[in-house]
Amino acid sequence: MDLAYLRQHPHHLPTFLTHQRIRETPVAGGSICEARRLTLEDGASIFVKSARGPAPEGFFAAEAAGLRWLAEAGAVPIPEVLVDLPDLLGLAWIDEEAPTPAAAERFGRELAALHRAGADALGAPWPGFIGSLPQDNTPGGDWPQWFATHRLAPYLRLSKDNGALSAADVTLVEGLLTTISEYAPPDEPPARLHGDLWPGNLLWTTDRVWLVDPAAHGGHRETDLAQLALFGGAPHLDRVLAAYQEVWPLADGWQARVPLHQLHLWLVHTAQFGGGYRDAVVGAASATLRG
Repeated sequence: MDLAYLRQHPHHLPTFLTHQRIRETPVAGGSICEARRLTLEDGASIFVKSARGPAPEGFFAAEAAGLRWLAEAGAVPIPEVLVDLPDLLGLAWIDEEAPTPAAAERFGRELAALHRAGADALGAPWPGFIGSLPQDNTPGGDWPQWFATHRLAPYLRLSKDNGALSAADVTLVEGLLTTISEYAPPDEPPARLHGDLWPGNLLWTTDRVWLVDPAAHGGHRETDLAQLALFGGAPHLDRVLAAYQEVWPLADGWQARVPLHQLHLWLVHTAQFGGGYRDAVVGAASATLRG
Protein backbone atom coordinates (compact mmCIF):
# COMPACT_ATOMS: atom_id res chain seq x y z
CA MET A 1 0.00 0.00 0.00
CA ASP A 2 1.38 3.39 -1.04
CA LEU A 3 -0.08 6.86 -0.54
CA ALA A 4 -1.78 6.98 -3.95
CA TYR A 5 -3.47 3.61 -3.32
CA LEU A 6 -4.55 4.73 0.16
CA ARG A 7 -6.17 7.86 -1.20
CA GLN A 8 -8.16 5.72 -3.65
CA HIS A 9 -9.01 2.95 -1.17
CA PRO A 10 -8.97 4.35 2.38
CA HIS A 11 -11.34 1.63 3.62
CA HIS A 12 -8.65 -0.98 2.93
CA LEU A 13 -6.34 0.38 5.63
CA PRO A 14 -7.70 -1.79 8.51
CA THR A 15 -7.15 -4.93 6.42
CA PHE A 16 -3.53 -4.02 5.77
CA LEU A 17 -3.03 -3.28 9.45
CA THR A 18 -4.58 -6.58 10.50
CA HIS A 19 -2.26 -8.51 8.24
CA GLN A 20 0.77 -6.46 9.32
CA ARG A 21 1.55 -5.19 5.86
CA ILE A 22 2.40 -1.71 7.13
CA ARG A 23 5.16 -0.68 9.52
CA GLU A 24 3.71 0.86 12.71
CA THR A 25 5.43 3.09 15.25
CA PRO A 26 3.51 4.14 18.39
CA VAL A 27 3.36 7.88 19.05
CA ALA A 28 1.76 10.00 21.77
CA GLY A 29 -2.00 9.98 21.41
CA GLY A 30 -3.35 11.41 24.66
CA SER A 31 -5.76 9.88 27.16
CA ILE A 32 -8.61 9.29 24.72
CA CYS A 33 -6.94 7.80 21.65
CA GLU A 34 -3.96 5.65 20.83
CA ALA A 35 -1.90 6.86 17.90
CA ARG A 36 0.59 5.38 15.46
CA ARG A 37 2.85 6.50 12.67
CA LEU A 38 2.39 4.27 9.65
CA THR A 39 5.12 4.00 7.03
CA LEU A 40 3.79 2.99 3.62
CA GLU A 41 5.61 1.12 0.85
CA ASP A 42 6.56 4.36 -0.93
CA GLY A 43 8.13 5.73 2.25
CA ALA A 44 5.28 8.13 2.97
CA SER A 45 4.09 8.39 6.57
CA ILE A 46 0.60 8.94 7.91
CA PHE A 47 -0.73 9.60 11.39
CA VAL A 48 -3.48 7.23 12.51
CA LYS A 49 -5.47 7.30 15.71
CA SER A 50 -8.16 5.08 17.13
CA ALA A 51 -10.14 5.18 20.37
CA ARG A 52 -8.74 3.29 23.36
CA GLY A 53 -12.23 1.87 23.91
CA PRO A 54 -15.32 1.81 21.70
CA ALA A 55 -15.49 5.10 19.83
CA PRO A 56 -18.67 7.13 20.40
CA GLU A 57 -20.83 7.13 17.30
CA GLY A 58 -19.75 9.93 14.98
CA PHE A 59 -16.60 10.71 16.99
CA PHE A 60 -14.06 10.51 14.16
CA ALA A 61 -16.57 11.75 11.57
CA ALA A 62 -16.94 14.98 13.56
CA GLU A 63 -13.19 15.49 13.70
CA ALA A 64 -12.79 14.80 10.00
CA ALA A 65 -15.62 17.22 9.14
CA GLY A 66 -14.03 19.89 11.30
CA LEU A 67 -10.59 19.44 9.75
CA ARG A 68 -12.00 19.67 6.22
CA TRP A 69 -14.09 22.73 7.09
CA LEU A 70 -11.08 24.51 8.56
CA ALA A 71 -8.97 23.57 5.54
CA GLU A 72 -11.55 25.08 3.17
CA ALA A 73 -10.59 28.52 4.46
CA GLY A 74 -7.10 28.17 2.95
CA ALA A 75 -5.61 30.03 5.91
CA VAL A 76 -3.92 28.00 8.67
CA PRO A 77 -2.47 24.71 7.35
CA ILE A 78 -4.50 21.61 8.26
CA PRO A 79 -3.28 18.02 7.76
CA GLU A 80 -5.03 16.25 4.89
CA VAL A 81 -7.68 13.75 5.97
CA LEU A 82 -6.67 10.50 4.26
CA VAL A 83 -8.82 7.94 6.08
CA ASP A 84 -12.15 8.67 7.74
CA LEU A 85 -13.69 5.51 9.21
CA PRO A 86 -16.04 5.00 12.19
CA ASP A 87 -13.25 3.64 14.41
CA LEU A 88 -10.13 5.18 12.85
CA LEU A 89 -8.85 8.49 11.48
CA GLY A 90 -5.77 8.84 9.28
CA LEU A 91 -4.06 12.14 8.51
CA ALA A 92 -1.04 13.26 6.53
CA TRP A 93 2.06 13.11 8.73
CA ILE A 94 3.58 16.43 9.83
CA ASP A 95 7.23 16.53 10.93
CA GLU A 96 7.44 18.82 13.95
CA GLU A 97 10.20 21.32 14.66
CA ALA A 98 11.00 23.68 17.52
CA PRO A 99 8.69 26.73 17.73
CA THR A 100 10.13 29.97 16.34
CA PRO A 101 9.06 33.62 16.59
CA ALA A 102 8.71 33.76 12.79
CA ALA A 103 6.33 30.78 12.75
CA ALA A 104 4.36 32.33 15.62
CA GLU A 105 3.90 35.60 13.77
CA ARG A 106 2.81 33.85 10.60
CA PHE A 107 0.38 31.78 12.65
CA GLY A 108 -1.13 34.91 14.17
CA ARG A 109 -1.81 36.35 10.73
CA GLU A 110 -3.15 33.06 9.38
CA LEU A 111 -5.39 32.51 12.41
CA ALA A 112 -6.97 35.92 11.81
CA ALA A 113 -7.61 34.88 8.20
CA LEU A 114 -9.16 31.60 9.37
CA HIS A 115 -11.51 33.41 11.72
CA ARG A 116 -12.43 35.92 9.02
CA ALA A 117 -13.45 33.08 6.70
CA GLY A 118 -16.52 32.95 8.91
CA ALA A 119 -19.33 30.48 9.46
CA ASP A 120 -22.95 30.40 8.37
CA ALA A 121 -24.07 30.47 12.01
CA LEU A 122 -22.94 29.76 15.54
CA GLY A 123 -22.47 26.01 15.89
CA ALA A 124 -21.99 23.59 13.03
CA PRO A 125 -23.99 21.28 10.72
CA TRP A 126 -22.51 18.13 12.32
CA PRO A 127 -22.84 16.72 15.86
CA GLY A 128 -19.74 17.75 17.79
CA PHE A 129 -17.36 16.36 20.38
CA ILE A 130 -14.95 18.00 22.81
CA GLY A 131 -12.50 15.40 24.01
CA SER A 132 -14.68 12.29 24.24
CA LEU A 133 -17.76 14.23 25.38
CA PRO A 134 -20.60 15.19 23.03
CA GLN A 135 -20.78 18.89 22.20
CA ASP A 136 -24.05 20.42 21.04
CA ASN A 137 -23.49 22.23 17.75
CA THR A 138 -27.13 23.27 17.31
CA PRO A 139 -27.00 26.59 15.42
CA GLY A 140 -27.94 29.80 17.18
CA GLY A 141 -27.92 33.52 16.57
CA ASP A 142 -27.25 35.22 19.92
CA TRP A 143 -23.71 34.49 21.11
CA PRO A 144 -24.08 35.06 24.88
CA GLN A 145 -27.09 32.78 25.21
CA TRP A 146 -25.75 30.25 22.71
CA PHE A 147 -22.42 30.05 24.55
CA ALA A 148 -24.15 29.69 27.91
CA THR A 149 -26.59 27.06 26.65
CA HIS A 150 -24.34 24.98 24.38
CA ARG A 151 -20.81 25.49 25.74
CA LEU A 152 -21.16 26.05 29.49
CA ALA A 153 -24.38 24.63 30.94
CA PRO A 154 -24.02 21.01 29.69
CA TYR A 155 -20.57 20.59 31.27
CA LEU A 156 -21.65 22.38 34.44
CA ARG A 157 -24.40 19.75 34.83
CA LEU A 158 -21.95 16.90 34.24
CA SER A 159 -19.47 18.41 36.69
CA LYS A 160 -22.20 18.69 39.32
CA ASP A 161 -23.37 15.13 38.73
CA ASN A 162 -19.87 13.62 39.03
CA GLY A 163 -19.10 15.58 42.20
CA ALA A 164 -16.29 17.63 40.69
CA LEU A 165 -17.97 20.88 41.74
CA SER A 166 -19.66 21.68 45.04
CA ALA A 167 -23.13 23.19 45.37
CA ALA A 168 -21.51 26.58 46.00
CA ASP A 169 -19.35 26.22 42.89
CA VAL A 170 -22.40 25.39 40.78
CA THR A 171 -24.30 28.37 42.18
CA LEU A 172 -21.36 30.63 41.30
CA VAL A 173 -21.29 29.48 37.67
CA GLU A 174 -25.07 29.55 37.38
CA GLY A 175 -24.96 33.19 38.45
CA LEU A 176 -22.64 33.89 35.56
CA LEU A 177 -24.90 32.05 33.12
CA THR A 178 -27.89 34.19 34.05
CA THR A 179 -25.94 37.44 33.62
CA ILE A 180 -23.61 36.43 30.78
CA SER A 181 -24.75 39.24 28.47
CA GLU A 182 -23.09 41.72 30.87
CA TYR A 183 -19.68 40.12 30.30
CA ALA A 184 -19.96 39.07 26.65
CA PRO A 185 -17.79 40.47 23.85
CA PRO A 186 -19.24 42.88 21.30
CA ASP A 187 -21.42 41.21 18.71
CA GLU A 188 -19.61 40.03 15.56
CA PRO A 189 -20.50 37.68 12.70
CA PRO A 190 -19.64 34.05 13.57
CA ALA A 191 -15.96 33.28 13.12
CA ARG A 192 -14.59 29.96 11.85
CA LEU A 193 -13.14 28.46 15.04
CA HIS A 194 -10.88 25.53 15.80
CA GLY A 195 -12.79 25.29 19.08
CA ASP A 196 -10.24 23.38 21.19
CA LEU A 197 -7.19 25.55 20.58
CA TRP A 198 -5.11 24.78 23.66
CA PRO A 199 -1.36 24.72 22.92
CA GLY A 200 -1.22 20.91 22.62
CA ASN A 201 -3.28 21.09 19.42
CA LEU A 202 -0.63 23.12 17.58
CA LEU A 203 1.99 21.36 15.46
CA TRP A 204 5.03 23.57 14.85
CA THR A 205 7.17 23.24 11.75
CA THR A 206 10.07 25.35 10.52
CA ASP A 207 7.95 28.26 9.33
CA ARG A 208 4.31 27.47 10.13
CA VAL A 209 1.86 26.16 12.70
CA TRP A 210 -0.56 23.36 11.79
CA LEU A 211 -3.85 22.75 13.61
CA VAL A 212 -5.08 19.32 14.75
CA ASP A 213 -7.79 17.82 16.99
CA PRO A 214 -10.44 20.49 16.42
CA ALA A 215 -13.89 20.87 17.91
CA ALA A 216 -14.63 23.15 14.97
CA HIS A 217 -17.69 25.38 14.83
CA GLY A 218 -18.87 28.91 14.26
CA GLY A 219 -18.33 31.05 17.36
CA HIS A 220 -16.65 34.16 18.68
CA ARG A 221 -13.02 34.53 17.70
CA GLU A 222 -12.00 35.55 21.21
CA THR A 223 -12.67 31.95 22.29
CA ASP A 224 -9.84 30.51 20.20
CA LEU A 225 -7.45 33.21 21.36
CA ALA A 226 -8.32 32.68 25.01
CA GLN A 227 -7.72 28.94 24.68
CA LEU A 228 -4.23 29.57 23.32
CA ALA A 229 -3.30 30.95 26.76
CA LEU A 230 -4.27 27.78 28.66
CA PHE A 231 -1.74 25.46 30.34
CA GLY A 232 1.06 28.00 30.31
CA GLY A 233 0.25 29.42 26.89
CA ALA A 234 1.40 28.65 23.36
CA PRO A 235 5.08 29.30 22.57
CA HIS A 236 5.71 32.93 21.57
CA LEU A 237 2.08 33.77 22.36
CA ASP A 238 2.89 37.49 22.50
CA ARG A 239 4.10 37.30 18.88
CA VAL A 240 0.99 35.35 17.85
CA LEU A 241 -1.36 37.92 19.36
CA ALA A 242 0.56 40.93 18.05
CA ALA A 243 0.50 39.56 14.50
CA TYR A 244 -3.20 38.71 14.82
CA GLN A 245 -3.98 42.24 15.96
CA GLU A 246 -2.19 43.68 12.93
CA VAL A 247 -4.55 41.80 10.62
CA TRP A 248 -7.79 42.03 12.60
CA PRO A 249 -7.70 44.11 15.80
CA LEU A 250 -9.71 42.81 18.75
CA ALA A 251 -12.36 44.87 20.51
CA ASP A 252 -11.39 46.84 23.59
CA GLY A 253 -11.43 44.84 26.80
CA TRP A 254 -10.74 41.48 25.21
CA GLN A 255 -8.13 40.61 27.85
CA ALA A 256 -10.73 40.92 30.62
CA ARG A 257 -12.98 38.46 28.77
CA VAL A 258 -10.33 35.72 28.53
CA PRO A 259 -11.57 33.88 31.67
CA LEU A 260 -15.14 33.75 30.31
CA HIS A 261 -14.00 32.04 27.13
CA GLN A 262 -11.65 29.71 29.02
CA LEU A 263 -14.46 28.60 31.33
CA HIS A 264 -15.75 26.31 28.59
CA LEU A 265 -12.66 24.09 28.50
CA TRP A 266 -12.24 24.18 32.28
CA LEU A 267 -15.81 22.87 32.67
CA VAL A 268 -15.09 20.21 30.07
CA HIS A 269 -12.13 19.13 32.20
CA THR A 270 -14.14 18.90 35.42
CA ALA A 271 -16.87 17.03 33.54
CA GLN A 272 -14.42 14.54 32.05
CA PHE A 273 -11.58 14.29 34.56
CA GLY A 274 -13.06 15.39 37.89
CA GLY A 275 -12.31 17.77 40.72
CA GLY A 276 -8.65 18.30 39.92
CA TYR A 277 -9.73 21.20 37.72
CA ARG A 278 -12.24 22.64 40.21
CA ASP A 279 -10.02 25.60 41.16
CA ALA A 280 -9.64 26.56 37.49
CA VAL A 281 -13.42 26.62 37.02
CA VAL A 282 -13.98 28.70 40.14
CA GLY A 283 -11.13 31.03 39.24
CA ALA A 284 -12.40 31.66 35.71
CA ALA A 285 -15.99 32.25 36.84
CA SER A 286 -14.91 34.54 39.67
CA ALA A 287 -12.58 36.55 37.44
CA THR A 288 -15.38 37.05 34.91
CA LEU A 289 -17.87 38.18 37.53
CA ARG A 290 -15.34 40.65 38.94
CA GLY A 291 -14.98 42.11 35.45
